[in-house]
Formats: sequence, C-alpha cells, structure tokens
Amino acid sequence: MRQNLSAEEALEAILERARPIAELEHLPLTAAFGRTLGADLAAKVNHPQTNDTAVDGYACREADSHTAQPDSPVRLRVIGVSPAGRPFEGRVGPGEAVQVFTGAPIPPGADAVVRVEDTRREGDFVWLLKPATPSDIRPQGTDLTEGKTYLFKGDRLTPGRVALAAALGHASLPVVRRPRVGILVTGDEVVEPGQPLPYGGVYNANGYALTGLVAEAGGEPIPLGRAHDDIEGLRARLAQAGPLDLLLTSGGVSMGDYDIVRQLVEREGEVHFWRVRIQPGGPLLFATWRGLPLLGLPGNPVSTMVTFLLFGRPLLFRLLGRNDPPYQQVEAVAETPFEAHPTRRAYRRAVLRWEKGEYRAASTGNQSSVVLHSMALGNALVAVEAGASKGVGEVLLAIPFPEN
Repeated sequence: MRQNLSAEEALEAILERARPIAELEHLPLTAAFGRTLGADLAAKVNHPQTNDTAVDGYACREADSHTAQPDSPVRLRVIGVSPAGRPFEGRVGPGEAVQVFTGAPIPPGADAVVRVEDTRREGDFVWLLKPATPSDIRPQGTDLTEGKTYLFKGDRLTPGRVALAAALGHASLPVVRRPRVGILVTGDEVVEPGQPLPYGGVYNANGYALTGLVAEAGGEPIPLGRAHDDIEGLRARLAQAGPLDLLLTSGGVSMGDYDIVRQLVEREGEVHFWRVRIQPGGPLLFATWRGLPLLGLPGNPVSTMVTFLLFGRPLLFRLLGRNDPPYQQVEAVAETPFEAHPTRRAYRRAVLRWEKGEYRAASTGNQSSVVLHSMALGNALVAVEAGASKGVGEVLLAIPFPEN
C-alpha cells in the first residue's frame, strides 16, 4: 500500500486502473443532452444540400446585371418565386430572374443574387439598382459534407452538438452508459435532514453533495444510505448495493478505531494508496473491494467535495471516455492573502471573478474543512503550494467549480 502521495501521483494511480465503459445506449436526440457520445458521427447529407441563397432577393445571370446602377437600373422579367422548402422548378434564361428567399436553392441557369434592398419591383418585372453577385450564394456542402465526420467518440453532447447531430441526419445517438456510482455515508452520528438532531449528531450533507456532484459529472448516483460504525454492518450494506461501476464512501478512512472503511478494505480488498499530501482531504483512500473500485473520501463536508472534484470527477470522465478535461485551471490575481500549509498543497475556497481582462480571487474566509457554507459562497478552489503563501496582488492557480 502506497502512502502519502502527491496529488499528481494519486490521480495517476486512480486513472491507470479506470476502465472506460464499453456499453452503449441509443437515445433519441431529445434524451441525449449532457450524455457522452459513444461513436464517431458522420454527415448523412450535404448542407446546404444544393447551392442556395444566403439573402432575400432575386436570382439571375450575373452577365445580365453587371451594368446595373441606381441611375441606370437593369430590368429583368420575374418568372417565379422560390421560398425555402418550395424551390422554383424551372430554368432562368437571359433577361429573367426568380425571387428567392433565404435558404432557397438557386434555380438552374442563375449564377448570382441581388439583394431585395437593391431592387425595385414593378409588377412582373424587377429593376436591379446594383449588379447581382455570386458572393451571396452558399455552395453545396459549405457547412457539412456527406460522409465527413464532425462529432467524435467521447464528445459531451451539448445543445450545439445535439443540434449538429440533427443536421447531420441522425435521429438517435449512441451514448456511453452512465457509470453507476454507489454513494455510502458512514458514521453513527449522521442523521437524515428533517429528523430530530440528537446531541453530537450531524445532518447528512455529504450524501446529497455527492449525489449532485456525481450527476453533474455524468454518472448515475445510487444512494446507499448510511452505514453504522461497525464492519459487519458496512459489509452487509455493500453486499446489497447491486451492480456498480464505482463506490464512493464518505468518512471512515482515517486512523481512528471507527474508521471502518479503511479497515474493511485492508482486510478484504486491495488498498492502492492511502493519504495524499493535500489540505483538505489528506486521508483519501483508493482501493478495490471484490472487484469494485472504491474511492474513500474523508468525512468532513469540504474535504468530501474537494477530493471528489480533484479525483472522483476525473475518474468518472475516464469511465465515460470523455474528451474534455474534468476541470479548468486559470491564473488569477489574489485580492486577499491565501495561507499555505507547511508540508501539503492547500486548496483554499475562493470567490473568482473576471474584471478588466483578468481573473481575480478572494478568500471565502474561514478555511476549516467543516465550514460547508464556504462551498456555497465560493465558486473556485485556489491551489497554494506547501510553504508558499500568496499575498495580495500575486498570481495564483485557480480551479473554477464546474457549472451546474
């Protein structure tokens, strides 16, 4: 069992054991938002399907219009109308024009368009006040070319990508099955919200935080309730979990007599590492128990959320095979001091804002790992290297919280 790893070493150990999920589901477009694409997608059609007009106006032959000026307009006979979806089926000959609307195909024989604002209509004729030009014609396949791949396995399906998939001609999409993530909170002191709080008790905030964090990262959260501080009860609770891809536990991973998660996996599983040189979240544990990856998060609320962001979120991204990074890192200017830990990298909660072309970060105040309201007040973590406190005006590295 490895101990006291750096954050980078711990993340590497986690990711090298993560096996991307191969199982795919096929969903209609309306159900695919936020999911991870499971296969490359190519265009089934060209877009535009034919040469079409980018403006409202008149399609004609460029040669018929090149002398048109406001004081000497050119007159053409209008032989038809071509709105989008109902193209004109005839052919444009010399001295003729077809009224076209944005998105309509350019009729055969025409090779230019004059905008409607540069014309004057009189009955069956139109006067051109400027020459027609091919620059307002969108050639076939300008946007999409049939057979070309535009979306790739591992892409997160944003609204823009789902719209693109629709334009490619796909009515349903292959997506990676969401990882099933069991969430187990430990501790005799933990009580569900709404119940009377006994002396020494604490409400179960961690279970709900992890449920939201897992869902936001693309997983399927499966709450497993609370396990009491005894190994037999923990084992029984885990045995009832059903098929999972990952187990997250909160609490029970430190050095005390009641830290039952660590005791269980040390006896019956394989501990890959325990303890990481970070604050908060130092007692992080990663193990395999009965073939199931287990990420043991510390029990203090802030530690739970910070370690999930730094380690659990990248693990879920690897299981999903996502192409995008699990979190961003940006440089910011300190608006308040950020104190270092003497021997560990510290992740301080901060309010990050953009002002005058740069990010600026201010501390949320008390940085104790039990101050949960700092995670609601703040919107970022600031990384402070061991022994290297940051003063006002210094540049530091910030990790914005993922947007919900």
